[in-house]
Amino acid sequence: MDARAESPGPRSADLSTKRVVGFACNQAFIFCVFYMGMNRGWPLGSFTVERIDLLCILLFMVLGFLLVRFHSRTSRQTLLTKPLLFVYAIVMAGASLVFPQLPDLSDGWMAVEGALIGFSAAFMLTAWGRAFGEAPTYTATCEVLVGSLVAAFLCLACSFISVVNVAPALCFLPVASAALVTVPASTGEPRRPASGASGDAAILSVKVLVGTLCMGASVGFIEAFSSEPGAQAIPYYPVSMLLFGAFLIGVLSLLTSGALRDVRALDLSYRIAVFLMLLGLIVIPLASASDLPTGGDALVLAGYLGLQAVFIALFLVLAKINAIDAAVSFSLGFLALYAGEFLGVLLANVFDAAQVDFRTPYTVVVIAGALILVAYIFLFTERDFSNLTEIVTDADAFELACEKIRADYGLSKREGEILGFALRGRTSERIAGELSITKSTVDTHLRRIYAKVGVHSRQELIDLGEKLRNK
Repeated sequence: MDARAESPGPRSADLSTKRVVGFACNQAFIFCVFYMGMNRGWPLGSFTVERIDLLCILLFMVLGFLLVRFHSRTSRQTLLTKPLLFVYAIVMAGASLVFPQLPDLSDGWMAVEGALIGFSAAFMLTAWGRAFGEAPTYTATCEVLVGSLVAAFLCLACSFISVVNVAPALCFLPVASAALVTVPASTGEPRRPASGASGDAAILSVKVLVGTLCMGASVGFIEAFSSEPGAQAIPYYPVSMLLFGAFLIGVLSLLTSGALRDVRALDLSYRIAVFLMLLGLIVIPLASASDLPTGGDALVLAGYLGLQAVFIALFLVLAKINAIDAAVSFSLGFLALYAGEFLGVLLANVFDAAQVDFRTPYTVVVIAGALILVAYIFLFTERDFSNLTEIVTDADAFELACEKIRADYGLSKREGEILGFALRGRTSERIAGELSITKSTVDTHLRRIYAKVGVHSRQELIDLGEKLRNK
């Protein structure tokens, strides 16, 4: 085993309480809107379209992520300013409070509700992507998982209270989320790809996004068959939240335990999440055939939520590998995830309208299971996940080593920039070309770096960097 895999390495586990609590508020609100409400139907002739509220919200979230992705850097920065984040939060709180209380909403008003919540939720999630993108990937991953854990147990606690009593309080969670998120300004400067990234990264990213879409579609398909219009949308959500919380505790244990203390532990978590989903799909028809209450749906949703938490960490990994703004990476990742869920719910409604029998559980399970297996075996494999996290783990160790040298020896900003190139073994000519300065200027800065650090050559500086990376 690589020596670095046996050591915790120079990875900071100092979590930001603001980011953890703020993200927990954001996720708890999304869980509330998606899973804790009612299955609202929309009559379409003799057929009723199920989960029309979720369909509308997902559609406008997808459109919101598209806006973020294809906006200019300046426009994207404007969308993510603090005052606008508070506007999004107030809009989400107001829409989630008012619209569910209005009976017999027309399709037009349901679209308005979906637009108000969907666009705002998409922009808020994108803001959280940029906020997490500023932290080392290992730290940000732990914050995402702890925040999701807090959100899961908050929703679980609410399941013991009347939904009527607790729903208004949960609707104001976006305001707390907006107050706690800190979105750094995008500098507009090009970023260097992670060390070890290859030209295959872009292709792999496409595979990841298509695989993510398939996973979302499989769960959306199951969600639409979980209840009837007028009933609770996800009647088993407390069990799902409990299982999801247990999954997160296990993942955090893997991430923080000796030999696995980096994001490479996520590939095992990916496998477990997929296993939970497939196990749930096996249980559904077995319970249906024996007329027993099914826990399969709860397992599927718990696995999907676990997969979603792991994917969030992956979106941060892809941002670093492809040297892009984490806000863009988040928008692309959630675009695929929620577009898949939207297509899954839509496909389930089409299937429901076409079938003769009231339920066809075996067919439903086969379709959902096929989507998961295609994604896991052919599109986004565990090996792909492992390769991505390996690259970014090494990149994190390198960046933290550079930061430690800069901080410990009082290097200037320009010296810090040159340090990174020098530790990668770049020649003075190459560094001069990268930074658009002369070779003599680079050599002058290098001599100052050697004097401050207490080394006498480029090789001694590189050796110091390697020593810090391997600690």
